[in-house]
Amino acid sequence: MQLADVRTAAASDATTISRLLADAIRGSYDGILDEIAVRRLISTQCALPRIRAEIEIPGGAPGWLGWLVATAEDGTLVGAAAGGVPVPGEGELYALCVAEGSRRRGVGAALLSAAADRMRGFGARELRVTLPSERDPWLPFYEASGFTPLTPTRLTQAL
Repeated sequence: MQLADVRTAAASDATTISRLLADAIRGSYDGILDEIAVRRLISTQCALPRIRAEIEIPGGAPGWLGWLVATAEDGTLVGAAAGGVPVPGEGELYALCVAEGSRRRGVGAALLSAAADRMRGFGARELRVTLPSERDPWLPFYEASGFTPLTPTRLTQAL
């Protein structure tokens, strides 16, 4: 399955984004975070009304740059990312998820690059991400992408 496109999410993508994000959280943090913490992450980050509202914010909210989705050649959503520039000069990646069968194929890197480009366009000079655990399985991905630790769970990258 080849990556075909990274684009701004549409309202019709909300359900798939919610499912992809919940599956990624379950798969990534099982055994790293306790069950209550995993359920809390899913209930706050993956709520369909929240994702729908975030996609449909007319003109965006201050600092919010929205959701991006990655699709395969057949149009299937295989990843999603969300971010913004909440503080002048500082981009923040709020979410990044890739379908399990599409990992290690450049989907995460394509989403990260598109999000960073978007943030750069809004004046960000660095990009930050906060991970739920010091043993986060995504840590090697972020380190390979040029992020360095600010704290054990907070990383930064110059743009």
